[in-house]
Amino acid sequence: MLIGIVGKPNVGKSTLFKAATLAEVEIANRPFTTIKPNEGVGFVRVDCAEKNFNVKCNPRQGFCIDGQRFVSVKLMDVAGLVPGAHLGKGLGNKFLADLVRADVLIHVVDISGSTDEEGKSVEPGSYDPAKDVKFVEAELDKWFFSLLKENWSKFVRHALTLTSDKALHEQFSGFKITLDQVVKALKISKLGGKKLLHWTDDDISAFASSIRKMAKPVIIAANKIDLPNAKSNVAKLKKEFSDYLVVPCSAESELALREASKNNLIKYIPGDNKFDVLKSEKLTEQQKKALEFIQNKILKIWDGTGIQQCLNAATFEFLKYIVIFPGGVHKLSDSEGRVLPDAFLLPPSSTAYDFAAKIHSDLAKHFVAAIDVKTKRKIGRDAELKNLDVIEIMTSK
Repeated sequence: MLIGIVGKPNVGKSTLFKAATLAEVEIANRPFTTIKPNEGVGFVRVDCAEKNFNVKCNPRQGFCIDGQRFVSVKLMDVAGLVPGAHLGKGLGNKFLADLVRADVLIHVVDISGSTDEEGKSVEPGSYDPAKDVKFVEAELDKWFFSLLKENWSKFVRHALTLTSDKALHEQFSGFKITLDQVVKALKISKLGGKKLLHWTDDDISAFASSIRKMAKPVIIAANKIDLPNAKSNVAKLKKEFSDYLVVPCSAESELALREASKNNLIKYIPGDNKFDVLKSEKLTEQQKKALEFIQNKILKIWDGTGIQQCLNAATFEFLKYIVIFPGGVHKLSDSEGRVLPDAFLLPPSSTAYDFAAKIHSDLAKHFVAAIDVKTKRKIGRDAELKNLDVIEIMTSK
């Protein structure tokens, strides 16, 4: 699973990426700071299984704070997008090619309206953030349209030997698009019974838009909520785009909190609406004022910085992934004594057998059954797992 971070230049994409990953990336107040995509590891937040067994976990990957487990996810911050990207404007072709691998997109918008359509700084409030949502949606739709329209005649001739849904599924084989999604997109665009040979450009456009929304769902990260006009613009955006999830965000605040936590100056659990100062004497006056500002103007007003909410929403609300812990009925630790060391992200409807294969191919090869450790009940290979299950795999070896 890969979460793509998108948006026009200079809106805080790289700041959000760094806040989520603490990776070293270049952040600057100018367009096209990001040329090549930055890839890193962020974390989603769930209740740790340690709560069910009155133990303290010791994660091999990720971390756990006060019973909140952070499970790794892959993130990608791509080059900035500007109107006309599908025609190659800016770094458009590069941007769109990078997006092929993403399962869900977080679209970072400057909600203060202080950057124009090309990412240049302007007076706060002088630009309408709604324009960014519209143009990114349009660019993605046009990109999908161009992928179908290019060599359309050749594609249609090839498709004569296949049904429309299978031909279109094959055409988008590299985009993580399922046959079921193609069938649904055909139904939504009312093209299920129309032969590809008779499709018009409007038909291609309608299908492209439908399949894009399913294949690359978008969350809007309304960034820079600390600046003037942000509150009213968030309200306007939520009203105008009621079918989107709009999350108020402050990437700069999240980055500051995570850096302070990393240096043991504060205790902060990502996603919380508060933090505790640990070493006040080591804070400069400037740092104290910054933390006070974040607490009073961001966390109290907006109930958090929004960054963790974006990652969790992308993973659990949009992609419907689940977190499964390996464990044993009689032993929750591994061979090195680490308690509940692992937590795996699996796609929806994953079975006990799928989980075994995720851990190691040998476990799948010799799979016999599994045990729900919480209930101590044996389950079969085709039993669908639930979020936060703890599962023991039984094998013939």
